[in-house]
Amino acid sequence: MFTTRPTLHGTFGMASSTHWLASQSAMAVLEDGGNAYDAAVAAAFVLHVVEPHLNGPAGEVPIIIAPAGGAVRVLCGQGPAPAGASAAAYRDLGLELVPGTGPLAAAVPGAFDAWLLLLRDHGTKSLASVLRYAIGYAEAGHPPVERLTETVERVRALFESEWTTSAEVYLPGGKAPAPGTLFTNRPLAATWRRLLAEADAAGGDREARVDAARRVWRTGFIAEALVASAARPALDTSGERHAGPLSGDDLAGFEATYEEPARYDWHGWTVCKPGPWSQGPVLLQQLALLPDGLTAADHGTAEYVHTLVEGGKLAFADREAWYGDARGPGTVPLAALLDADYNAARRALIGPDASYELRPGHPEGRVPRLAAHTHAVARGERAATGPLTSAAAGVGEPTVTADGGTRGDTCHLDVVDRWGNMVSATPSGGWLQSSPVVPELGFPLGTRLQMAWLDPDLPNTLTPGRRPRTTLSPSLALREGEPVLAFGTPGGDQQDQWQTHFFLAVALRPSVRGGLDLQGAIDAPNWHQEGFPESFYPRGMRPGGVTVEERFDPELIAELRRKGHDVTVGGPWSEGRLSAVARDPETGVLSAAANPRGAQGYAVGR
Repeated sequence: MFTTRPTLHGTFGMASSTHWLASQSAMAVLEDGGNAYDAAVAAAFVLHVVEPHLNGPAGEVPIIIAPAGGAVRVLCGQGPAPAGASAAAYRDLGLELVPGTGPLAAAVPGAFDAWLLLLRDHGTKSLASVLRYAIGYAEAGHPPVERLTETVERVRALFESEWTTSAEVYLPGGKAPAPGTLFTNRPLAATWRRLLAEADAAGGDREARVDAARRVWRTGFIAEALVASAARPALDTSGERHAGPLSGDDLAGFEATYEEPARYDWHGWTVCKPGPWSQGPVLLQQLALLPDGLTAADHGTAEYVHTLVEGGKLAFADREAWYGDARGPGTVPLAALLDADYNAARRALIGPDASYELRPGHPEGRVPRLAAHTHAVARGERAATGPLTSAAAGVGEPTVTADGGTRGDTCHLDVVDRWGNMVSATPSGGWLQSSPVVPELGFPLGTRLQMAWLDPDLPNTLTPGRRPRTTLSPSLALREGEPVLAFGTPGGDQQDQWQTHFFLAVALRPSVRGGLDLQGAIDAPNWHQEGFPESFYPRGMRPGGVTVEERFDPELIAELRRKGHDVTVGGPWSEGRLSAVARDPETGVLSAAANPRGAQGYAVGR
């Protein structure tokens, strides 16, 4: 089939991400003798510089790794709620939802420690050698992408009137970063240079210096600046100025952790995801809900799309009722949610017409509970979101309002090296539009707590020490126990819809050049449904809503409407920002592909 670009094939190394400079920086590390983990860390810090509207150092990241000859693990870089962040405390402020911006929404930052833990335990390079690419782009400048410019312009009034420390970085001389010019973030570069100097002064070997840098983040000058910033009241989406509860003890007490992935076996594949503190298992549930006998001939038909849309509604309803941080009170019944009998009963709910209901299941006979806000939106007692624009719903860029509100978005990167090491990661949070820039550091705090509810006793209730359920959701798939495919996408709540569609396109359709047709699966017309509460403030939903790309066959769109779907037609290239790498265990041939949507993503390799 025709594709916008070829699927890359080689034997040395492959990197794919949502920005070409990150992909090429990863490849430079591979060329310099580094492994996939060194390359991923370098790319991640470059993404902080070149896509600051989509991620930052004080954000969060889930990482899935498959070391050559080793077990697949998840590295959790999602920080918990601070000790002072409870649902009761926020309700006492008169809030019904956690604000979408500002210090109240800041979880304990998790991304930085996760990346450094990955480098320490699985990398081979020094911290200085992998940070030099990000420092170079922050110090000497990089040509900004159009959507960075657009995002800054949308929050210009907020920056100029309220978040003046952000204006100092992102409106130098009163001008937003412009494509074709060089944009710098010298405070960020200075932060990393000071971090490296203090880590080097601690002495020791490579691993000891990485740990020293982690301590600087948790208890040194960076921690002090982050806590001071959280304590300064800032205007947020509630319309009021609030300070946040993030403390030095919160920062000092957090370390990223390794975990077992959630897994599901499907037709010879084993798909691995982060656990239910993410939305990752919702992809596994969508696979479990598929009918038997699905073939390549079904792919792309109206019945195929209808089946996936309706199964997705059931899976996401379960996400709302059951997902959360399993380390807190109660448990997440993940095994029951993936049970064959449970899914057979759920599959029977999929009828010939579109459902407009939010229908969580009863795993192990339990009674599901949903947030009061969700019930109100579903009943129409509170405003639901209207049809999303192609810019918001498709390319996945953040939707920013005049007061700085944002639905948020993210980045993605995948790397595989010549030794067979593989990594998939979805960094996000700490966006330039999330909170005021910390002037001493050059980046803001994150806002992931907006994904937690203020209702008591829910799996995702805002609770000190518990992780808010995140949308971030990288993927890694195995065949017969061997890691084969790493993939993911930005897109908030849509991530695990677009990834499901991509995975099935890879798994069901013929190969290309003897390998997986990664680019064809990425380029295929995509879609998503909106019949569940958004994870981002103001947490709307559109029951029955489906957004499809304009490239779909008009007759397919007409058939979906005949089935009762409320179809919005987006732009021809408006759904998803997927990246992927692969390795054939039999031949050692590596592959990679990247998304043409948004004109930023690139795969490189040889």
